[in-house]
Order: sequence, then structure tokens, then C-alpha cells
Amino acid sequence: MTEPVATGQAHEDDDLPAAFAAGLAKLRGLLDGLGDEALRAPSALPGWTRGHVLTHVEGVALALARQARYALRGRTIEVYDGGRASRDAAIEAGHRRSAAQLGPALEAALEEAEASWAAVRAEDWARPVAYRGGTLRTAGLAWWRELEIHTVDARLGAGPSSWPPRLCTHLLDFLAVRVPDDVVLTLTAVDSGRVWTYGRYGGGAPVAAEGRLTDLAAWLAGRRPEGEITGGPLPGLGSWP
Repeated sequence: MTEPVATGQAHEDDDLPAAFAAGLAKLRGLLDGLGDEALRAPSALPGWTRGHVLTHVEGVALALARQARYALRGRTIEVYDGGRASRDAAIEAGHRRSAAQLGPALEAALEEAEASWAAVRAEDWARPVAYRGGTLRTAGLAWWRELEIHTVDARLGAGPSSWPPRLCTHLLDFLAVRVPDDVVLTLTAVDSGRVWTYGRYGGGAPVAAEGRLTDLAAWLAGRRPEGEITGGPLPGLGSWP
């Protein structure tokens, strides 16, 4: 099993509400003036337009916000009513909306997420949720990932270089399972000096690569790095956890 080891890595930021606020401000700033033609343009995700991506952000914002609301009541609830099939159907139906329809609906979902997560106190992060059978912190981290990554996927002007360092270090740990077991992969962030080693107990072939922190995180997240990653060759990646 792949196990990451980060050298010199700072402790993950516990102030998730501040991270949410920064991500929301970035997305909102990029949405201004978005018209129908722009919504029909391709996103960074194969087969999806910007409308698909933003409709997904709308849905996941509401889905994870309700994880928070119910957890604060001492209850758990399914992430999406009807599961993945219902989620996919909502995206297919919703991406065709005009900018005049999709824009306000997305903003309402972002406001709901903002209010729901703002109600979470420091002592609440360990409350159980249905999402991944985890805790409010698990769901909060998922919202942070979805918000920041799909803002990039929408191709509205922000690339992976806009990701905060703490998100990148989180991704490099969370996505460790994507690295195949038959390599020992060492990634070095040249702009911070941090090092991640995956598969160190597997006895696989050694591979070393280096690049900026945001570029390493983008590659492991399956997104196109904005800068060069040298060394390698980098292995193929498995599915998302």
C-alpha cells in the first residue's frame, strides 16, 4: 500500500472556514459577467462544459452543506438524495440553464454552504457524517477540494497556481492512494523544499521528480500543471479515493 511521507510539512490548517471563504471569494470574483456563450464553452473536464462544472459545484455545495447541518443536529443523512444517479441526472439537467438561471442558483448554493459551515464550531469537527462514514472535518475537506479544484476546472481564469499551499499539501497526502504500488515515488517541491515519498515499503522501482508545489498537486489531482515537472518519468495514476 502506498504511504506518503512528507518532510518538513507544516501541520494542516485547522481554520477551514477561512479556507472556504478564500475559495468562495475567488470563485465569485471569476463569475462576474459570465454569459450563456461562456457557459457552453468546454471546461478542463472531458465532455463537460463550464455549465456542467458550475452545476456540479452548485450541487456539491448543497450536498455537503446539509452534511454539516444534520451533523450539528446529531443526525446523519445521505449525501445526495437518490445517490450518484440522482447527482448525475441533476448535472445533466442543470447545465443547460441560461446564465440568468444558473448564476443565481449557484450563488444561492454558495450562500447556503457559507452559512452552514459558518455554524460549525471548533468542537464540532469530530461529529459523524454519512459522507465516507467520516466526520464533519472529512466533509469540510471535501468541500474545500471540490471548491478549489472545480474553480480551476471551469477555466474561468484561475489555474492550479491559485491553490493555497495548505490545499496542495493536503492533496499530496489525500491522493497518495493514486500512486501505483510498483514504484517508489519521491516528489520534491522546489519552491518549499518539502519532499513526499510514496510506496517506500513496496520495494518498487525508484522514481524521482520535482516541480513547484502547485504543479505537483495538480499532477496528482489529474489536472494539467502550469509549470514543468522534471525527472521521472511519472507513473500512471489510479482512481480517486
